[in-house]
Amino acid sequence: MMRWMRISFGVLSVAAGSAVLAPLQAVVLRARLINEYRLPRAWHRLILRALGMRVSIHGTMSDKRPLLLASNHVSWTDVMVLGAFNNLAFIAKSEMAGWPVLGSLARLQRTIFIERERRRKSGEQASEIASRLAAGDAMVLFAEGTTADGNLLLPFKSTLFGAASIAIQEGGADRVFIQPVAIAYTRLHGLPMGRQHRTVAAWIGSMDLVPHIGRLLSEGAVDVEVHFGEPLEFRAGTSRKEVARRAEEQVRAMMQDALRGQQARS
Repeated sequence: MMRWMRISFGVLSVAAGSAVLAPLQAVVLRARLINEYRLPRAWHRLILRALGMRVSIHGTMSDKRPLLLASNHVSWTDVMVLGAFNNLAFIAKSEMAGWPVLGSLARLQRTIFIERERRRKSGEQASEIASRLAAGDAMVLFAEGTTADGNLLLPFKSTLFGAASIAIQEGGADRVFIQPVAIAYTRLHGLPMGRQHRTVAAWIGSMDLVPHIGRLLSEGAVDVEVHFGEPLEFRAGTSRKEVARRAEEQVRAMMQDALRGQQARS
């Protein structure tokens, strides 16, 4: 009974909030009345409350620009975890654009959708990302290229850092700052998740979205840690593979510290 009450309350609260915030955000984007990130941040916080997720932040997002945040990727909730507390734009896979409701809401946040399989299209998309970086938008790149299980970090794809090169070549920037970010889902109902339970939060590969949303709503009380690393400078001539490797090393170390720390605190 309590499970269905949690699900029903969560769905109703998000639906009601979205019905108000989405039209307002559409007006904001057209008229530029207020900061375009204010309403998306409120929407992200609404979803976190509905899911019962508690987020703790370690370190701070860099104030240097242009800024590309290179993060690991565990779940669709990563967007809310990061976006609830910072003014951020996201880079997402093209499939998300067609998702019911979430796709439309992502467009209202000016998400850039990329098609990695189409080389001709990828160049145009990298240019769009570069222009947004040059304009001062902090962009989030999920550098693994897909979601993982929250226990291990997949290799970062160096090709995804191509937008940094284009921002320098076409945007007139002399450098781009790339800040590693680690997201770790650590506790469930106050207890350490452990490897076998971390899949409650993880949304991997071809998993259906709706059942995963229902499971998170019914469980509730998930603790998440976000760790910001030291920004790396990317300049003309910088090796994308080297920057990807250094960012990956920082994210892996921060993830391991977070996951070990929650065991030590239990």
